[in-house]
Amino acid sequence: MAKQIVKLDDAPLNKFHFKMTALTFGGHFTDGYVLGLIGIALTLLTPQFDLSPLWVGLIGSSALIGLFLGSLILGRIADLIGRQKVFSLNFIIIILASFLQFFADNAGELFILRLLLGFGLGGDYSVGHTMLAEILPRKHRGAILGSFSVIWTLGFVLATVVGFSLTHIGPESWRWMLSSATLPAVIIFIMRMGTPESPRWLVNQGRIEEARQIVKKYIGQNVELDDETPVKTKASYADLFSKNMRKRTAFNCIFYLCIIVPYWAIYTFLPSILKALGLHGNFGTDLLLNGVLFIGSILGIFLTIKLSTRAFLNGSFIFLSVSLLLLSLLPTGSALMIITFIGFTLIMSAVCNLTASIPPESFPTSLRSSGVGFATSVSKIGSAIGTFLLPISISKFGIQPSMLALTAVLIIGTIVSLAWAPETKSRSLSDASNTDSDEENSTIIKATREA
Repeated sequence: MAKQIVKLDDAPLNKFHFKMTALTFGGHFTDGYVLGLIGIALTLLTPQFDLSPLWVGLIGSSALIGLFLGSLILGRIADLIGRQKVFSLNFIIIILASFLQFFADNAGELFILRLLLGFGLGGDYSVGHTMLAEILPRKHRGAILGSFSVIWTLGFVLATVVGFSLTHIGPESWRWMLSSATLPAVIIFIMRMGTPESPRWLVNQGRIEEARQIVKKYIGQNVELDDETPVKTKASYADLFSKNMRKRTAFNCIFYLCIIVPYWAIYTFLPSILKALGLHGNFGTDLLLNGVLFIGSILGIFLTIKLSTRAFLNGSFIFLSVSLLLLSLLPTGSALMIITFIGFTLIMSAVCNLTASIPPESFPTSLRSSGVGFATSVSKIGSAIGTFLLPISISKFGIQPSMLALTAVLIIGTIVSLAWAPETKSRSLSDASNTDSDEENSTIIKATREA
């Protein structure tokens, strides 16, 4: 008896889906590990290189600046030449930059190497999310894409453990910390070799038969492409700002930015932030809060499954805005401040799941990698600026005005999310990326308010 024909969006999960998920997760693990180490390394680098607050900010934000450039440039390249090439080759940059950090002799060299490291990781953000979104069935797409945050946080937490474990080696231990990222990067690069091209990208290029063969070989003999109509003209970056796409582009940039800026500004300098808030910061405290980040990322998967995209995003923004406002106003070191900071950490980690799931579902195939890359790049340059400015702001104005500034960022995110967030849950990839749904959402929201 012949198997029933199913569309790519409705195909059952198989070992190929799990393999591609694991390979993409590997990139996020490396990213979390790389970015998690720098806060600890800076505690050793600052006295050794006699770093000024300016250089502390520059080194702390250097990988984020690289992420901005990598997402922007490599995301666009992936739309032009294919996902698979960037998916595999960007890790060569990551491997070399990670390894060479061991030999950095001054702050300038380390800044350049971490800039290159971030460039490679930025390409992985835009291409990894895109490639996986284009092969996953809609039933599982949101939860799996949202799970990136769990793996990223696992890498971030492991970085804390490794960093503190290596500090006993001496003042030069930062070299071993930062270069240790070479090992996972090499493993992932080897495992990614030979992965197939995205069938949706092939369809968009008019290479229908190649796309069919990949779907049948890797996903199932009874699985068909959702759409076999190629786009005749190649989209450009300008199309992200066309009448049909500009609201969707603006929303993805702003919501992503308003989540990531407070996250990185606070957690890159967590030991210093805890001290400024009057909380006891040591290995145990850092590990506890990183454990809360990990639990929050798992909570985010549960909320992604149980709630609509809009409800999860809007509710999180409101909670985070109120929490950070309280942290700005409460007496330093109070019990309520500790509870509030833990709650803030939990929900911040949970909602970060949506930064991996919403952007790939928001753009059509011809613009998907460019759109994801652009939204990621905007968020990362904002994070870099925030991370650069935070130590300077705290030293000049104090912790409370600095926290109030980050609260304002979250309030902006809340307003934009309430007004523009699309509902992408359980929709086919083509439907979710259709901007007509924005008008539909607006009509529903308006009718609800009038009722």
